[in-house]
Amino acid sequence: MTKDNAEIYALLDGMHKNAECELKFRSSFELLIAVVLSAQCTDKRVNKVTEELFKVANTPEQFVAMPTEELERRIFSCGFYHNKALAIKELSQSIIEIGGMPTTRDELMKLRGVGRKTANVVYAVGYGGNAIAVDTHVFRVANRIGIVNAKTPEATEQQLMSGFDENVWSHLHHLLIFHGRYVCHSRKPDCDVCALRDKCKYYAENSASDNK
Repeated sequence: MTKDNAEIYALLDGMHKNAECELKFRSSFELLIAVVLSAQCTDKRVNKVTEELFKVANTPEQFVAMPTEELERRIFSCGFYHNKALAIKELSQSIIEIGGMPTTRDELMKLRGVGRKTANVVYAVGYGGNAIAVDTHVFRVANRIGIVNAKTPEATEQQLMSGFDENVWSHLHHLLIFHGRYVCHSRKPDCDVCALRDKCKYYAENSASDNK
């Protein structure tokens, strides 16, 4: 890890002492369902939905048995409920077919309805693995700060993995998410309160523009 990246990591860690997964779950399977529901939806909304959903179903067998219409109704407020219900049904069936919940990222990605970002989150948060899940916050913030220069989530993940020590990958993922949620907002980043200003490409470029 370069000196600059180490300093950026330390500054992020200082700003977001409580950075961790905000989804509520009691098993790796519940986490998997919550992550699927969290796509383009707030964790707060997902937690509200899963609080009731998991009282009715929290195993692959129970989700497979649940009528699709009922599942869609229960997850409706998370958005994209048709696609999310299909993904939940498919991954639940996959888990039953292989005889249990996968424990590695590669195995998780073999589940129908599970992509790389979702697998990375479950592997890192559910099993304590080292992984960087690139969601919209991570993609935006990493590129905005300038610690990566990437056009896709996949390229962002690879550059972050190359630029930071493996033992900090998972926590870095949470730090970047928290920074995107609470400071480096998509439309109007709160640069005035950001400890990264002196290290940030976006701030340097915009400060230069303001001074012209």
